[in-house]
Amino acid sequence: SINDVVAEFRSLRATVLRRWQKTSPGGAAAFQQMIRFNEAIDEVLAESVRHYAQRTERIRDLFAGVLAHDLRSPMGAMLNAAEVLLHDEGLSAAGARAVAFVQRGAMRMRQMIDDLLIFTRARLGDALPVSFTPQDMGRLCRDAVDEVRASYPDADVSLRLTDELHGRWDGSRLSQLLANLLTNAVRYGTGPIVVEAAGHDGRVILTVSNEGNPIPGRALPTLFDPLTRAGPADRRGTAAGMGLGLFICRCIASAHQGTIEVASSETGTSFTVRLPRSPA
Repeated sequence: SINDVVAEFRSLRATVLRRWQKTSPGGAAAFQQMIRFNEAIDEVLAESVRHYAQRTERIRDLFAGVLAHDLRSPMGAMLNAAEVLLHDEGLSAAGARAVAFVQRGAMRMRQMIDDLLIFTRARLGDALPVSFTPQDMGRLCRDAVDEVRASYPDADVSLRLTDELHGRWDGSRLSQLLANLLTNAVRYGTGPIVVEAAGHDGRVILTVSNEGNPIPGRALPTLFDPLTRAGPADRRGTAAGMGLGLFICRCIASAHQGTIEVASSETGTSFTVRLPRSPA
């Protein structure tokens, strides 16, 4: 353990200094040598602690990655079972509502598992896997808006599509990016939410805007870092999540050779994603 490492160096320091006291002559030269010895011990101790921390973090990340990967199968089975039950004509109205709650909860858990898996892969140095196929960004935006409206019936979400919106992207990843941005807007914003997609030359620009209190300036530099939040959610009854949503968005944008930015003021907050039509 790290306590054992520190104890070994403490014992080494004490042993050497005791022997030095008995055999070394005094004076300024001996004092300077003792200072250099202590500095050398401190440097090696710091390096040993750093290596130990890196190894511990890697083991933790591997465990989280394996756990997230293995949880996907039973979660998929739960979702499939819920889908079958919802199509059972003999199910009572109360039973159908209960199954619908189970299905929504399982879908939320699956999203969290997917976010955790992407986070651990990024921590372990693996690139986010993407598969580029012909996609219609307008359709992806409509599907994401419909999904969020189903999960948050009170949310006021509008969609604006302009110009040519076809390109080659990973459809499932971009759907995840849009869902994360929209869910973030629902939780932390107030008033209407606007999703815009526009084609410009060789790229497509996505913007998700919402009204509400501005993001504090101190939070902007680390807003896309993992396990961070700008503040508490404004809307009650929504899960806070793990603080990975915007980090996942940045990973997906980077995997498409694109960028993601945020602008926040008293009038509202907007996230802008710029993607090339055909990433190399």
